[in-house]
Amino acid sequence: MAEIKRKGARSIKDIPEDVLNQLNHGEIESANLVEYLGVDRMKLLENLLGQCCRGKYVQPILNQIDKLEKRTPKTVYEIIATGIFEQIKVHNDSELLYIISTYQSDIVRCWATYIIGKNTELGIGQMLQEIRPFATDRHFNVRECAWADVRKSIIRNLSESIAILSTWAMDSDENIRRFASEATRPRGVWCEHIEVLKQNPKLGLSILEPLKSDKSKYVQNSVGNWLNDASKTQPEFVRELCKRWEKESDTIETKYIIKRALRTIDKSLSKLS
Repeated sequence: MAEIKRKGARSIKDIPEDVLNQLNHGEIESANLVEYLGVDRMKLLENLLGQCCRGKYVQPILNQIDKLEKRTPKTVYEIIATGIFEQIKVHNDSELLYIISTYQSDIVRCWATYIIGKNTELGIGQMLQEIRPFATDRHFNVRECAWADVRKSIIRNLSESIAILSTWAMDSDENIRRFASEATRPRGVWCEHIEVLKQNPKLGLSILEPLKSDKSKYVQNSVGNWLNDASKTQPEFVRELCKRWEKESDTIETKYIIKRALRTIDKSLSKLS
């Protein structure tokens, strides 16, 4: 299926009624953040489960949403995905996970990534293998949820995760390579920090080295951000690595990554001068 080509509305109130109706029925993907935030998650849930003849699963999940003190896209997302996961376990309904994993709506596919990340019965190798298709999803939202929803498990199993993701860093698919970098960023965005990598970023070199001259800007940005994260706690490591890369790899791509990696260090130096 092709990626979304609509630009999307600039505000929730400007989303056309027919588009919002299709979004709430899971018939189309969100075109931008406005549409993503404008979707009525409860309606989407009811329509999803009604379409696949699982209407009895709805009310227990809605009851949990009603108990929320503060409803935000994040809290509702977590309650719905957790609720679906619990219904899958109670009813031994593995087919439902397949349905939501391949569903047209990007928001529903995001629920699937959360379920995979929440499944404590999975070892980290199996979890990463199950999340891999979502790391290559056509929709940016799903790709972001993919790494974010397994990050806690990556942190708990850091050595094994790095060993696996080091092979992903050499994959032919830029989305897989980007996942390897983004999932292990020492600080990341709106996610738990990886304290071990903040203090000892050298541990991530087996992921970073194959990417130092990656042709994909998507990957380059992630690698540069990874090192910029590390520079906030281990600036000398980042300086030395960038010096070495500059000598070893005289490419436009490496230069771009280095510039992005050193931006916090350079900003600090400019303040001192």
